[in-house]
Amino acid sequence: MSKGITSKSEDYSQWYNDIVIKADLAEHSSVKGCMVIKPYGYSIWEKMQAVLDHKFKETGHSNAYFPLFIPKSYFSKEAAHVDGFATECAVVTHYRLKNDGNGNIIVDEDAKLEEELIVRPTSETIIWNTYKGWIQSYRDLPLLINQWANVVRWEMRTRLFLRTTEFLWQEGHTAHATAEEAIEETEKMLDVYADFAENWMGVPVVKGRKTETERFAGALDTYCIEALMQDGKALQAGTSHFLGQNFAKAFDVKFTSKEGKQEHVWASSWGVSTRLMGALIMAHSDDSGLVLPPKLAPIQVVIVPIHKGDEELQKISSFVDELIPRLKGYGISVKYDDRDSQRPGFKFAEYELKGVPIRLAIGARDMENGTVELARRDTKEKFTVPQEGLAEHIFQLLAQIQQNIYDKALNFRNEHITEANSYEEFKDLLETKTGFIAAHWDGTVETEKRIKEETKATIRCIPLDNKLEDGVCILTGNPSKQRVLFARAY
Repeated sequence: MSKGITSKSEDYSQWYNDIVIKADLAEHSSVKGCMVIKPYGYSIWEKMQAVLDHKFKETGHSNAYFPLFIPKSYFSKEAAHVDGFATECAVVTHYRLKNDGNGNIIVDEDAKLEEELIVRPTSETIIWNTYKGWIQSYRDLPLLINQWANVVRWEMRTRLFLRTTEFLWQEGHTAHATAEEAIEETEKMLDVYADFAENWMGVPVVKGRKTETERFAGALDTYCIEALMQDGKALQAGTSHFLGQNFAKAFDVKFTSKEGKQEHVWASSWGVSTRLMGALIMAHSDDSGLVLPPKLAPIQVVIVPIHKGDEELQKISSFVDELIPRLKGYGISVKYDDRDSQRPGFKFAEYELKGVPIRLAIGARDMENGTVELARRDTKEKFTVPQEGLAEHIFQLLAQIQQNIYDKALNFRNEHITEANSYEEFKDLLETKTGFIAAHWDGTVETEKRIKEETKATIRCIPLDNKLEDGVCILTGNPSKQRVLFARAY
């Protein structure tokens, strides 16, 4: 099959779009700014969702579901929050359509809502309004709730998975008796995200804090994981927020403490979205298509028979019929593609494009020799391996592939973290090497804003593992105690 994928070095943006479309992950919808996630793409998201959902439940969280529509008045109760989302909100003003008598469907002007409804861009307001009825005593705390949902943020410039008007995500919302417990929750969930990104997605991340400018609207502190894509741009892969008592005070969510006092609860919220799909593609894939880490691949092993006539196919199929249960016994997902409508070469290209980690090709000579041809998607290496012990060999190889994909991304990330000690050096690195730039900043909003305006680079985070060191801000020369990570970003 002709893949028609633009080279990564020629046009990275088009390369990304080609892979999303041609690997059957998603496509643009007829609704402007929205996407259709196709079955193969959704199966990857389902695997992500299953792993994360298990992790959430292991850490004591329960799933619930809250309304898609939020009364406009709820947003006005938390000033910073409404300011942060005001320009992205979709608003429902009427509740009925009618025929105008000429065969046209129009909005019924008599069906105007008494209060407009916001299509949720995030759920803090509706959830905290609900929590008021759920929390009365310290015995009701901590309240650990997660929601899997869709959200709408009106975007003018959209890109499949990375930035669409409607997208899928999860959002955790928790309530606690003390600030310390809420902060502990915020940090714990950041660790959950980092573990998932590195050990399932194969994407190394930097854990850090956002600056005041980049903080979530309504939060006292925002933690994040930042990943580096192959074009040297950063991608925020997940966030976890310490909300303090802001939303509890806005919605008057109080509890009676053990001492009998009425106190406002302390809160956290945290979330990841289908943006992770974009990170998965951009961190690992190549000019031949997707490269998927085995833990998230919908098909981990594909078997392609190469035969002349039904007799040869029958012998191969008999072997495969015995192999598949052994592979499944190791928890390996496998597909036997014995379609007679496509030639083996077409199938090889198709599964390479879709990022299947291991491909087995078995022909008549292999059956005589007791061997199979094994191809790795991550390195494109091919081997002839014995049929004996094949299932165990594949099981071990999948683990090696998972590690190799992570190591490759880690090496790339580490090679693209560069220190800059002057503004000229900083600007030169942005144009020549890209990636993360570790530089001193004086901690002011004014300096951060000016650097962003002049270079389009933002402070991605203040790394949690930072070492304190005396230095001077690259722009102002004012004193600084630590470096922060700058980058251009998605």
